[in-house]
Amino acid sequence: MKRVIVSVTNDLVTDQRVHKSCVLLQESGFEVTLVGRKLPGSLPLDRTYKTHRFSLLFKAGAFFYAEYSIRLFLFLLIRRADLFWSNDLDTLWPNYWISKLKNKPLIYDTHEYFTGVPELESRPKVQRVWKKIEKSIFPNLEHIITVNQSIANLYKKEYGKNLVVVRNIPPIFDVRTPSSRKNWGLPENEIVFILQGSGINIDRGAEEAVAAIAETKSAHLVILGGGDVLPALNEIVDRLQLQHRVHFFPRMPYAKMMECTGLADVGLTLDKDTNVNYRFSLPNKLFDYLQAGIAVIASGVVEVKNIVESYQVGRIIKSHNPSDIAQLMNEFIENEALLAELKRNATEAARSLHWDEEKRNLTQMIDRFV
Repeated sequence: MKRVIVSVTNDLVTDQRVHKSCVLLQESGFEVTLVGRKLPGSLPLDRTYKTHRFSLLFKAGAFFYAEYSIRLFLFLLIRRADLFWSNDLDTLWPNYWISKLKNKPLIYDTHEYFTGVPELESRPKVQRVWKKIEKSIFPNLEHIITVNQSIANLYKKEYGKNLVVVRNIPPIFDVRTPSSRKNWGLPENEIVFILQGSGINIDRGAEEAVAAIAETKSAHLVILGGGDVLPALNEIVDRLQLQHRVHFFPRMPYAKMMECTGLADVGLTLDKDTNVNYRFSLPNKLFDYLQAGIAVIASGVVEVKNIVESYQVGRIIKSHNPSDIAQLMNEFIENEALLAELKRNATEAARSLHWDEEKRNLTQMIDRFV
């Protein structure tokens, strides 16, 4: 049996894109090992393939990336593999050089326009370092995947490479569970909005969404996941006295998260067009909302707007002013027929926007190496 080593820099728990890729590799006949890191709060893993998580001295910054790259390089060096799979630029350097050293193929899956993330755009010196790494390797890559056509076009323009597009679309998910809103401490007879994600960070519209709840008549908001903006959200909740209407839940396994999502009425995806990476984002949560059969309120970033309008599953905000977001929230609260129609459209859209359809491009790539 051929072996593949897949690597990421996260703790493996909530990365559904990588998990789906590993399962597909396994179904194609590979023995899979997924490599990441373990954090103090990391949840236990239960996977059908092998996993390995490094316990590192450094948790962030340059020393973390240096330590992780060295550990990953040595890990890959002493293990046999027939294929290496690198996820994002922060794992590419060790994967690339080990693949060259061992004369084995490498697949590179870039989950975003990495050097355009806001964390790097605000630190131009660090951004230049990552760009230098990318420019030294990217032109030599043969098998490259990314998450949507807009980002594929950016890389095509920059490096002349044709990328395979595999969107972050989940499998068909049955959200019918014995759970109820009461189990989650949510109101039975009020409209519930939800903002989920493992990266609820600055410029994702979370602050404005919380403020908008104060301008609705009776709505509740669920914030489910983690991110660097959570302390600011708690401050807004305290300032506006929204403790009884905004509900925080931590990161959790995908099935549990979808159980909660399916109890909501409307999902929020409010990324701002503040950088190239957000401008062309197509977040997992949009497709999670559709699989859960709930309507959507979204910002007008190009890829998200295209899905929302093409399938008529929600509304696009005029701006990130909380009053504009609240206006759409109130429209859903007051118009039960509209909300029901958009939910039906979401359920219908989910029949075609699911992993069994989306994985075909990825299957064709994997089949080259079986």
